[in-house]
Amino acid sequence: MGGKALVLGGGGSGGIGWLAGMLHGLSEAGADLRDADVVIGTSAGATVGAQLLALDSTQETYERQLTEPTGEIGGRLGAGPLLRYAWATLASRTPEAYGRRVGRMALEARTPDAEARRAAIAGRLVTPEWPDRPLRLTAVDTASGELRVFDRDSGVALLDALAASCAVPGVWPPVTVRGRRLMDGGTHSPANAQLAEGYDRVVVLAPVGSGGGPLVSAAEQGRRLARGGARVAVVTPSAAAKRAFGRNPLDPKVRAAAARAGRGQAREYAGRVAQVWEG
Repeated sequence: MGGKALVLGGGGSGGIGWLAGMLHGLSEAGADLRDADVVIGTSAGATVGAQLLALDSTQETYERQLTEPTGEIGGRLGAGPLLRYAWATLASRTPEAYGRRVGRMALEARTPDAEARRAAIAGRLVTPEWPDRPLRLTAVDTASGELRVFDRDSGVALLDALAASCAVPGVWPPVTVRGRRLMDGGTHSPANAQLAEGYDRVVVLAPVGSGGGPLVSAAEQGRRLARGGARVAVVTPSAAAKRAFGRNPLDPKVRAAAARAGRGQAREYAGRVAQVWEG
């Protein structure tokens, strides 16, 4: 296959900000990733990937995160869902088994109105149309726990794919796509960098770097890709960036601080990223 793959992982509103800031900071430092042959987005990364490919510059993507987050709905993971996440992690041997357990929670949870949430996701889009350049967005089937991947050839609207990819279980309602109830792609993997297999050069920007139980971390996925012959760079938030996310990364108000932190952190990684991307 060959070519360049940009992988953007999940991480809530803080993750959206950090990814946009990181991409702009890398571009400023001479490592512009917009010429990727494919962008693979999960949750926060799905949002930023759709914006990145619809706008003319990383600066525009970055500046969108600095504005007042009107139209967004704040969310928070309560103690109950967190305990069920922990139990699913301990009780599951595969991402699919984990997805089924978390999927049951997603279907049972009391969440904000589905139409209000859909309107909030629509507000993140620059255009409702899929971009011309390849964009792949991930979601997980609440019943089977299987990963689903959508692109412009899948016959699914961009808004539906994005809303499903961002449907954090226990916080947001699952999204119905072709009769299936789907939830956040991060319930299969925080980054889903395995989808970049076959590409020669891969950059993974992962707001959530850790895995747990059956969920493979971004770093381990990067190592697996490297063992397959790819040149790979994996970047996760610095300690300062994590502080910018605050105690609740699902709060849209943290987006601006996280974006600035990502932009600042990018300088440290620009050389390594450019080496992987350009050779």
